[in-house]
Amino acid sequence: MNILKLSYKNIVTKPLQTFLTVLILSLSIGLLLGVKQLNKVFESQLQQSLNGVDMVVGAKGSPLQLVLSAVLHIDNPTGNISYKEAQKLGKNRYIKEAIPVSIGDNYKGYKIVGTNESFIKLHKTTLESGHSFEKTFDVIIGNAVAKNLNLKVGDTFNSSHGMLENAIESHDNHPLKVVGILKPTQNVIDRLIVTNLESIWHLHEHEESGDTHNHEDDEITALLVQFKNKMGLLRLPRTINKNTQFQAALPKYELDKLFQFTAIGTKAITWIAFAILFVSGISMFVSLYRMVKEKAKELALIRTYGASRNKLIQLVFTEGLLIGLFSFIFGIVIATFSLQAIIALVKETYKQQIYLLEYSQDIFEMFLFIFGIIILATLLAIQPIFNMDISKIISNEN
Repeated sequence: MNILKLSYKNIVTKPLQTFLTVLILSLSIGLLLGVKQLNKVFESQLQQSLNGVDMVVGAKGSPLQLVLSAVLHIDNPTGNISYKEAQKLGKNRYIKEAIPVSIGDNYKGYKIVGTNESFIKLHKTTLESGHSFEKTFDVIIGNAVAKNLNLKVGDTFNSSHGMLENAIESHDNHPLKVVGILKPTQNVIDRLIVTNLESIWHLHEHEESGDTHNHEDDEITALLVQFKNKMGLLRLPRTINKNTQFQAALPKYELDKLFQFTAIGTKAITWIAFAILFVSGISMFVSLYRMVKEKAKELALIRTYGASRNKLIQLVFTEGLLIGLFSFIFGIVIATFSLQAIIALVKETYKQQIYLLEYSQDIFEMFLFIFGIIILATLLAIQPIFNMDISKIISNEN
């Protein structure tokens, strides 16, 4: 007796019921794998982009907005602060390094950041080609910017004012020149255009009142701070927020709050997926149980030809295994295509390429979980086999 062939025939004889069971189970598997992978990807991407920034100092406002704009570059700044006053703060004895960033322009949706070379070192990358910015209006571009916009060393372009792509106001009188391209890092600097602070200030000279630009009044968006030791973390943020016109935000703390907030949504989706999985488990049990009851005569005949009870149990289990296997494969396909669609959406919206992490462990754990459901559904469905009265079934006396 070919158990695999017989189990397959049992499945194809009830196509609608099998299709619905596989569909429901596949959706739940896809949802669970997708949500788990997205959580890992985004948390890893955001934490990686922090690059050791302990504190961000900027204009008063939302601390989360300050972190998202100055560190992750996915929001608008809270405002500007005096560069002169920020320099004084950067000399504090608890501060190891204070890196200025000035944000306010973009090119085709990619943000232009005025800063210094320490910003590049902070993101743990080096030049893939070209050299560092030496003159005003020299720029170094992230790897994703170079690839997506097909830019190379020596190319020039005109930036647009503000954070929106296709902004009406552009700086046509001050073209920016690409002098370097950074190696890929898979973090935020891949999608940034980096230049010196002077370039940003000169781009906006026409906005200043009068004919001359007073560099004593220059402003920046934020200061990215690394502490020398934990004493800085304990003392400086509260002191800055209480006694200065600045705002101090702790990136790790703000992102932890953000994760806690988004976790509500992901937990809800996860519980919905588990509910669907529970329903699909019941559907599988019903399918197997009905097979045992409806084909009782055939199973009884198989017993009369010498098949053991264990063979019948194997038959039921194999049918459940085939349904589970089909569902598992389709679930992985659903998760993969959905994740790729989300990645494409993120790339289009935030100009950021994100990469899937290795999730073979998640797939293996999900397989074991589904295998457990198959075993449980089989154990419940085979109960009539143990109570089978072969003579009555065959003689139609039951």
